[in-house]
Amino acid sequence: QVQLVESGGGLVQAGGSLRLSCAASGSIFSMNAMGWYRQAPGKQRELVAITSGGSTNYADSVKGRFTISRDNAKAKPTVYLQMNSLKPEDTAIYYCNLHQGWNENYWGQGTQVTVSS
Repeated sequence: QVQLVESGGGLVQAGGSLRLSCAASGSIFSMNAMGWYRQAPGKQRELVAITSGGSTNYADSVKGRFTISRDNAKAKPTVYLQMNSLKPEDTAIYYCNLHQGWNENYWGQGTQVTVSS
């Protein structure tokens, strides 16, 4: 089992910045993918950014504004999402995700990000 604990959400004005953190603990494989998804009211959950084996991928809507990074040196591997130039359409609940092995998929509890115009 893997536990993911997120932090860093909040309310920010358009153009502002936030940084989300997600610390993983439990039975974590050396090879895994960690990422961030988001779900806005009335919409499906969508991929925001993902990192695996040193590579990263972003949704087109956040490219150039968001940066995903991870720190495996910590006792609890941690993934970050630096969000700059935030827009009202970035408002959503952001979920941390860890995928490993054949089909192990874990989610954090979610953290609310609200961007006011």
